[in-house]
Amino acid sequence: MAAVYQALHRRVSSLACRLHSTYVRKMRYLNQLKEDDSLCRQAQTSGTFYLFHNLSPFLQKVGKKYLVPQLSAAEMRQVLEKLQEAEQWMEKSVLIGCSDEHRPHFALDLGALDKSVIEAELQGSFTDLRKALFVVDRKDSPLLASAQSLLRWHDSHQYCSKTGQPTEKNPAGSKRVCHASGVTYYPQVSPVVITLVSDGSRCLLARQPSFPPGMFTALSGFCDMGENVEDAVRREVAEEVGLEVESLRYSASQHWPFPSSSLMIACHALVGAQRAEISLDTLELEEARWFGLEEIVEGLKREPSSSKQDDGRFLPWFPPKQAIAHQLIREWLQQQTA
Repeated sequence: MAAVYQALHRRVSSLACRLHSTYVRKMRYLNQLKEDDSLCRQAQTSGTFYLFHNLSPFLQKVGKKYLVPQLSAAEMRQVLEKLQEAEQWMEKSVLIGCSDEHRPHFALDLGALDKSVIEAELQGSFTDLRKALFVVDRKDSPLLASAQSLLRWHDSHQYCSKTGQPTEKNPAGSKRVCHASGVTYYPQVSPVVITLVSDGSRCLLARQPSFPPGMFTALSGFCDMGENVEDAVRREVAEEVGLEVESLRYSASQHWPFPSSSLMIACHALVGAQRAEISLDTLELEEARWFGLEEIVEGLKREPSSSKQDDGRFLPWFPPKQAIAHQLIREWLQQQTA
């Protein structure tokens, strides 16, 4: 029996090693593409392309599913040659990843071209990213989000902030350079804390006026310059609902492309049950309130389309599974029912 366990252990260890080696090779290959311009240009000829139009990703509907097509370089060239834009647009693509087999993935925004012609040619449609993230397969959502963020960054950094002269992107799109000043610009993300506040038996959710009717979510806000995560959580909770955090713990993080490129840092925060009276900041929020266990269970079952009541009011519903706020709510629920 011991020999069987040892053999099994060796097989598992060998598999883990191979998987790790695949990941390492993949990451090093991506880094080579970012640093070696000629290698990246060569990779464009064998890579796959995700299309956008004014930052909206291209989707194809097959039955009830929405697919994110990956076009080969040959297919891309065929489409763009019909629009007489092949050479010009291939240079504007940005590297967003690669497969385990080292087939690189690029994103390309065709916003200056006729959208209807492209949609007819490829039999699909360009869809607002907020909607796309919640209808495509979960494995595609992060790739679309990071691709849009990178494309948006390039669109908004075409000129040097020091000289006002045009900047030039490298083939991979991992940086932009102002040749007049020698300044190199790299894409950046903004840290955002998103916090589920609890008083031990209830959790606090809020909504902004811009939210869809009935949707409640966790508190969130950008980190200020010089703040750490703990400081930002305590400040945001104090500012928005007038409560003082006694303790907090980190949960997870998620890239989020709105409003530009944010790193959502998710935390759970505990406030004293005796000091749980909400004092709402109406400049930030429309409503904030405590939810008990049963309300959370029912809210997680509810769809946006079924939340409207006969009297015109809306029952509470929560962000979908792809959002990290949903994960925070699920974690709180599991803790309460453990």
